Amino acid sequence: MKNLKKEFPVTANYTHLNTAGSGLLSETLLDFRQNHDLDYLVMGSLLKDNQDKFITSVRKDVGAFFKCNPARVALVSSFSMGFNMMLEALPANSKVLLLAEDYPSINWPVEARDFEVCYAEINTNLEENILEAVAKHKPDVFCLSLVQYVSGVQVDFEFLKALKKEYPDLLICGDGTQYCGVEPFDFEASGLDILGASAYKWLNAGYGNGFFLFKEGVEQVLKPKAVGFGSVRGLYKENEHSLIGKFEPGHIDTLNLGSLQAALQLVKKVGYDTISTQIELLKRRAIEEFSSRNLLDDVVLERKIHSSIFNITGDQKLFEKLRSHDVICSQRGSGIRVSFHYFNTESDLEKLLKLI
Repeated sequence: MKNLKKEFPVTANYTHLNTAGSGLLSETLLDFRQNHDLDYLVMGSLLKDNQDKFITSVRKDVGAFFKCNPARVALVSSFSMGFNMMLEALPANSKVLLLAEDYPSINWPVEARDFEVCYAEINTNLEENILEAVAKHKPDVFCLSLVQYVSGVQVDFEFLKALKKEYPDLLICGDGTQYCGVEPFDFEASGLDILGASAYKWLNAGYGNGFFLFKEGVEQVLKPKAVGFGSVRGLYKENEHSLIGKFEPGHIDTLNLGSLQAALQLVKKVGYDTISTQIELLKRRAIEEFSSRNLLDDVVLERKIHSSIFNITGDQKLFEKLRSHDVICSQRGSGIRVSFHYFNTESDLEKLLKLI
């Protein structure tokens, strides 16, 4: 694994095990942002004359990155903004299936509306629980995090494909905020109808940017109400009735969405082979070391699929000890959450284990 401390300067001073909380600012992203604002400083509104062309290039890059037709890529400021717009676009009498104790930005917006809501439990038998809930409650929509923010439990993507095949009328919406950026993902070949994500975590794209991807036919179900001058600006927005136009009613920030594009370019430069290999190496070693110390819940140990996010046994005293030794992590649930990205090394894991 090549040394990435120059690309991510924070890693030279801290052991950053908190990508599940926030990604890092890279030199690549800083260069883009500085150049963008310098251009704005000296060009003023002339910079915005090329806004539509620039945003079209961002949309194409996001579509190519996740294997989605760019005409079905909506650029948003965050997952929550896009998700709330999506919920407003659903029929008011929809029945929605959620995972119990899923990320608040998923469950709270659904529960705050007048939908009929049902739940599946998150445990070792996650996929079986989902299948049973779908068969029992017959929901119209299923919304879930692809990776759970507290435990790191990851849903089986092959299961989602099988679920969609068995229940083709079920609209499946996934939040990829804790997933997108760790390995290649083919949206068109997936079981998802909609994929949304904020990009400030595993894509290291900074704050204020995200995206929503839609399969063909989703517009038959979703009827967004938002509209504005931005709804008809640019390629792929032929009229005020276009689906992505309804998700982009206002001005799109070229700094923040350009940051997403720059972040995707960095991922391509490093290479997904390098990224996935390093994450898998750290993940497998972490599972071995944590399990040998009885630091993991049985749910994690008993499942075949897991992310690189772990909630380890630890109290306030241990958390403060880690932070005092410049190990950046988060308190989540009843334990301490640590997460490993491609800029992390085995030395980072060894430091954590030594402090524990």
